Amino acid sequence: MADSISVNGRDYPVPTRPLVVICLDGCEPEYLDVALAAGRVPALKRVMEKGQSHFAHSVIPSFTNPNNMSIATGRPPSVHGICGNFLYEPETGEEVMMNDVRFLRAPTIFSHYYNAGSKVAIVTAKDKLRALLGSGLQFGDERAMCFSSERSDTTTKAEHGIDNAAGWLGWDVPDVYSARLSEFVFAAGVKLLQEFKPDVMYLTTTDYVQHKYAPNDEDAIAFYEMFDGYLEQLDAMGAAIVITADHGMKPKHLADGSPDVVYLQDLMDEWLGTGNARVILPITDPYVVHHGALGSFATAYLPDGADVNDVIAKLSAIEGIDVVIDKATACERFDLPDDRIGDIVIVSTENKTLGTSEDRHDLSGLNEPLRSHGGLSEQTVPFIVNTTLTDLPKAPELRNYDAFFYAARAAQ
Repeated sequence: MADSISVNGRDYPVPTRPLVVICLDGCEPEYLDVALAAGRVPALKRVMEKGQSHFAHSVIPSFTNPNNMSIATGRPPSVHGICGNFLYEPETGEEVMMNDVRFLRAPTIFSHYYNAGSKVAIVTAKDKLRALLGSGLQFGDERAMCFSSERSDTTTKAEHGIDNAAGWLGWDVPDVYSARLSEFVFAAGVKLLQEFKPDVMYLTTTDYVQHKYAPNDEDAIAFYEMFDGYLEQLDAMGAAIVITADHGMKPKHLADGSPDVVYLQDLMDEWLGTGNARVILPITDPYVVHHGALGSFATAYLPDGADVNDVIAKLSAIEGIDVVIDKATACERFDLPDDRIGDIVIVSTENKTLGTSEDRHDLSGLNEPLRSHGGLSEQTVPFIVNTTLTDLPKAPELRNYDAFFYAARAAQ
């Protein structure tokens, strides 16, 4: 086996002990601060004391798919092509989920480690990421596994590397809107490290808890206390561990608890004529109950002949709008692929969200004041290593997609 692999222009040492990266979906740093202050995460405290704890920056938009695929490839969306959970294809006129492998433009770190002879395990909470994360892996030789909590009872060796992962773990399939969906990921990770003994493992969760509960809520603290028990086991087994997040999470509601929203499509219809512009919300996915498809990043396709600068000026004057820039500026500033972004990009402020038309959002599932993400205010995330590295920078130089780069060094 080679001493290192090269993926997307970066070199990664082959680990000499198990390498584990954990992506805590929606882990606003305040969640860890509160749990630590309450004394509820003693294993995390020990890990931070013996290793290093910094902040990193996520990619923008600060959504799940772009950031998970940046972590998986070690590069920003301009390289791997996944710039949202959802996109508009101008050539077909359709809005589609960006969870198909055909949208991925760069190989994953996992596939290169696998090709070099390493054993690889990936567990994700929601199945929307599973195919993208498992791209390039082969499941016939018992050196790779990739499955989700959500569909863990239907896994097969041919497609996932394991038959009936839920049965193997001894769990029922958790509800997709539950903390237990993420706990399944941690429990599976511990058992995989004990039995499958992967050289490289990625565990990535869901942000149901973070959308629903603020950092000081007992349910949120209990979630991190639960995680702490699994972290203690992973650390005790000698793994080199990096803990980071795909994005943070902020309250996005008015004093009365109702969502605070700028409805962009309604504005565009008023300014440019009904239906002439198309607003895309890349947060959109099949799991919108807990956020109503309301996030802090949007892109808009304008009709031919529209005055882009005039639209930018009008949007910039609206309270709660943080950034409005044209495509070229957005792609340069945020490292985005220019063929998957509209004519303008809009980012809202910390406590505001962006919608399309008011009548298109079903907010009936929001039983608590809205918490969401997508903007610059949710870009800061934890970056914790359970060992000391002399070359570990801090944000903004340190990015969440550096997780495997530094985990590989910690695994030497």
